[in-house]
Amino acid sequence: MLRSRLVQHTTITRLPWRRMYATASSSPNTPIFQVFNRDAKRRQKDRAAMDVESSRTVDYLKDEVAARVADRLADIKRDFHTVVDLGSGCGHIVKHLSKDNMKKLIMCDMSEQALKRDMDQHYPVQVERKVVDEEYLPFKEDSLEAVVSSMSMHWVNDLPGALIQVRKALQPDGVFVGAILGGDTLFELRTSLQLAETERESGVSPHVSPMTDSSDIARLLSRAGFVLTTVDVDEIQVNYPSMFELMDDLKAMGENNAVLTRRPMLHRDTLMAAAAIYKELHGNPDGTIPATFEIIYMIGWKPSASTPQPKKRGSATTSMKDVLEN
Repeated sequence: MLRSRLVQHTTITRLPWRRMYATASSSPNTPIFQVFNRDAKRRQKDRAAMDVESSRTVDYLKDEVAARVADRLADIKRDFHTVVDLGSGCGHIVKHLSKDNMKKLIMCDMSEQALKRDMDQHYPVQVERKVVDEEYLPFKEDSLEAVVSSMSMHWVNDLPGALIQVRKALQPDGVFVGAILGGDTLFELRTSLQLAETERESGVSPHVSPMTDSSDIARLLSRAGFVLTTVDVDEIQVNYPSMFELMDDLKAMGENNAVLTRRPMLHRDTLMAAAAIYKELHGNPDGTIPATFEIIYMIGWKPSASTPQPKKRGSATTSMKDVLEN
């Protein structure tokens, strides 16, 4: 049975949950900080995609974010022959592309089941599917015109290394357009579970994955070698009947917890307490509960000979003082 959901934009200010990263000098193939269990995440995505009807029901969030990523790509006044979609899932971005400026999309995902789910669908551009782990890209250096990624790279352990691999695979003046979940995502769920677990079990464990914030992304893009970078943040709030429908939808999306140190399960009385706390602290007047998804959008370009460069220090012929006085 379909549940009613309201998608709207809100602004919420709170301290983000900060995430640690490997240094930019580390090898892209050897993540220093193993935060996520990648095998568990692949299995979660496989199971979600195999339940075709349920997973299609919860495509609403990924489809919405993918549409915004596709809009940003369309704003680039350039014709692309082939674009790579990293972490494509079942094909959220391809639904929103136009054959007017693109011929082919290579959908790449670690989940073979996700890639197979919608093979019977018809899209406006030619599609090729590849099983690819975002942490280990198979593409040759200087071989890609553009790379897009939506709602996937927040599960990568070595995000700096992954971005370096993307930049290396791009042709000079190639572009990367991406979107990941930010640190304020699901803060309502996180705080409710922490309070309930502290009260009932005298301790807490991570039940919502740690994520990054926009200032981290801007630095990571620069450290990975991208130029002319752009980062902006949006928030999508979805209303659910209760915390349990939210958790069911996250599981059906393949977005359930994959932190290595996660506890296998919570006791039923802890979950019931968390649901009550969620409604008390964050509930809407109509009895529903909001879930906030912070989306960080990013654009970065691979340098080329034609990339605009800043002038050398001291090369100006007019002083700022004279400009301001006039």
